[in-house]
Amino acid sequence: MHKIVRNIPRPDPEAVKILGELGVATVHEAQGRTGLMKPYMRPIYPSAKAAGSAVTVLCQSGDNLMIHAAIEVCKPGDILVVTTTSDSTDGMFGDLLATSLVAHGVVGLVIEAGVRDVSELTAMDFPVWSKAVHAQGTVKATAGSVNIPIVCAGASIQPGDVVIGDADGVCVVPRERAPEVVKASQARFAKEEKNRHSLREGKLGLDMYGLRAKLKELGVEWTEE
Repeated sequence: MHKIVRNIPRPDPEAVKILGELGVATVHEAQGRTGLMKPYMRPIYPSAKAAGSAVTVLCQSGDNLMIHAAIEVCKPGDILVVTTTSDSTDGMFGDLLATSLVAHGVVGLVIEAGVRDVSELTAMDFPVWSKAVHAQGTVKATAGSVNIPIVCAGASIQPGDVVIGDADGVCVVPRERAPEVVKASQARFAKEEKNRHSLREGKLGLDMYGLRAKLKELGVEWTEE
């Protein structure tokens, strides 16, 4: 059955803000190296950065009808996450849809398909992560669903999960885990700052991380020649 779910639970906005500031690499590590989308999901311009509550969209390949339908149920602070029923690189999203999303407070788009009008999107400073850039047009003819569980680029996403994107890719944090992941991410960031200071002072990672013992355990020997 195809459906559009109007009301979904959303995470604490402050948790979303903090996770977005800490970034994909830190959050991914802090939540046990989980939640990453496949590396082919790339930002359309290098400085793209966004974090929001996921509104999920399932489209037919080459058909962007459900993206239009999804905008009606979006709220400020949401990020649209789109996948297709079969593999697609068609340009399903461009500057006109972006203009509509901005008008409704949507902070970004993650789409496992293609986008077009990249120059216009970049000029708008609208952050997008996509599988491809492709001018191939699409139709608006086939039913899909909005705000259902989906898998996008290898990551499972529930409506209302936290989605963050930056130059390192895209990471998903389950809504229920957001508070604990915030704490773990902040702790990891603080630890990395301390380590960064030590490395600047000339300390070796071999000593900081106790890797000399690991090398010895693996049978590595130091020699003069």
